[in-house]
Amino acid sequence: MVHGQGGVRFQNWAKTYGSSPEMYFQPTTVDEIKEILDLARQKSKKVKVVGGGHSPSDIACTDDYMIEMGRMNKVLKVDKEKKQVTAEAGILLSDLNTELSKHGLALPILGAVSDVTAAGVVGTGTHNTGLRHGILATQVVGLTLLTASGETLECSESVNTELYRAACVHLGCLGIILTITFQCVPEFYLQETTFPSTLKEVLDNLDSHLKKSEYFRFLWFPHTENVSVIYQDHTNKPPTSSASWFWDYVIGYYLLEFLLWVSTFLPCLVPWINRFFFWLLFTGKVENINLSYKIFNYECRFKQHVQDWAIPIEKTKEALLELKGVLESNPKVVAHYPVEVRFTRGDDILLSPCFRRDSCYMNIIMYRPYGKDVPRLDYWLAYESIMKKVGGRPHWAKAHTCTRKDFEKMYPGFQEFCSIREKLDPRGMFLNAYLEKVFY
Repeated sequence: MVHGQGGVRFQNWAKTYGSSPEMYFQPTTVDEIKEILDLARQKSKKVKVVGGGHSPSDIACTDDYMIEMGRMNKVLKVDKEKKQVTAEAGILLSDLNTELSKHGLALPILGAVSDVTAAGVVGTGTHNTGLRHGILATQVVGLTLLTASGETLECSESVNTELYRAACVHLGCLGIILTITFQCVPEFYLQETTFPSTLKEVLDNLDSHLKKSEYFRFLWFPHTENVSVIYQDHTNKPPTSSASWFWDYVIGYYLLEFLLWVSTFLPCLVPWINRFFFWLLFTGKVENINLSYKIFNYECRFKQHVQDWAIPIEKTKEALLELKGVLESNPKVVAHYPVEVRFTRGDDILLSPCFRRDSCYMNIIMYRPYGKDVPRLDYWLAYESIMKKVGGRPHWAKAHTCTRKDFEKMYPGFQEFCSIREKLDPRGMFLNAYLEKVFY
């Protein structure tokens, strides 16, 4: 018999959302999960599965039953010939990366953080950058889903194809993901080259940058013209690093947090801070070489509010210049650095923000120095209205104000996803407050 705990408080990594589930479960087998679902059905409770808790939104929160999948974290099968790996859904990507490395394999794309579960990163549409690559969910070649009724369904491109197209970005609302099979590639090293530029130069030569580097992204420093360009490309050179504990942590973390805290009393300091840190940390050319996952992953510094929308790639320049214009014409609206700009190939997954179009992701951030909230509403709303105007779709794991009416306009496959969800979970067992805004 599986036992749950009461009195557990769940909080996401950014400490921007939390909830107190009535019962908190950490199952180790599929049979234990089935018992939890039986109990939930008997008592008419909702069930929410949580992974690493990194989503900066309330997508994982519930006051009913919470299932934390961290103990279902094994690699089940490695097919070296097909370069595919099957793992339990609760495995952290940090552990999966290490396991894959032992077999000479790697995922061709990863997000910035690896303290996240396989099912969580896939289900929320996590992405990185590079027009040759899709979001992480495009690497999923098969998965196993446990439905609200207790039935286990396999899905892939050849089995339950419609469900597969929905379940690759599942939002945790179709059932409980039990296993995932990823398509991998041979292990590889990346050379990361970072160099300074200007917003005008990067936007005027966007196509050329996208062709020059497989994993190209750039960081814009609001209230300035400054940009840091980042190229990441395959290399056979031996690992080298110019990283420095002093500059990365003492300056890039602790000094930044202190100065941003001071700016909560003097907001006019923010443009100066953005310029100062660009000058301090981003004016030189820097090169690092390492295993792919060690380059893809980077330090997200400290607690923060984040928005990240995918817009049609051809709208990149228009949207960024409009955001810059808003900040210039409203001196009281301040924006922390960086605005991170990444690019991703289109796909055919029903709720993928890149559904049927190559996309530019524009990620904005407001840090919470020492946990203190910085006024961000004007910046947030201005950004959202630009994103909506250019046909954007928000990242599912991050905060946004969209409702079903918005999603019906944004996603050609939204109705199809809804009908699959209603068929699999007619009682709405896997819904919570966040998902009710999406579907009702």
